[in-house]
Amino acid sequence: MDISVTTLEGKASGKVSVSDAVFGLEPRQDILHRMVRYQLAKRRAGTHDVKNRSEINATTKKMYKQKGTGSARHSTKKAPQFRGGGRAFGPTPRDHAFDLPKKVRALALRHALSAKRAADGIVVMDDLAMKEAKTSALRGHLAKLGLENALFIGGAELDNNFRLAAQNVPHVDVLPIQGINVYDILRREKLVLSKSAVEALEERFK
Repeated sequence: MDISVTTLEGKASGKVSVSDAVFGLEPRQDILHRMVRYQLAKRRAGTHDVKNRSEINATTKKMYKQKGTGSARHSTKKAPQFRGGGRAFGPTPRDHAFDLPKKVRALALRHALSAKRAADGIVVMDDLAMKEAKTSALRGHLAKLGLENALFIGGAELDNNFRLAAQNVPHVDVLPIQGINVYDILRREKLVLSKSAVEALEERFK
């Protein structure tokens, strides 16, 4: 299939041919859901922690004698039911990540690209580059193109002026082709690919 190519100024710049095996699949929600869960779980820090009763710094002396008081039988003040005691079954540091086969991850990326293509959410640009790192100038270009919420994917090396200009534009992300991922594709309305990014994707899934 062919996708029209435009410039940052909004002028037509020909067409680029893309593979149906990458951009023409029937999107599967289950695969996309698995991949998004995988990404979000993997980026969790997992550093949440509370003190259990073995970690509380307090006396281990028995609170009062076992019998004859008419009260419940207690041991130390470290027990969870007392103020200042240890937490019962609280969170502890752990890794939230889980495994997902490499083939499923690759397939999920192709389905995410196909989903954007099916929703007419892909824009191909000749080059993501600017003469000056001017945010106001970039805002003007994006307004002409109707790009208010977009993910820009450049080549292996991003143009520094474009990257700096896009830093202060809300709802706009810029990544090199190495950083393309399912979650970022789905969370933005438009996916803007440079011609070099399209070529890299075609080569990657060849």
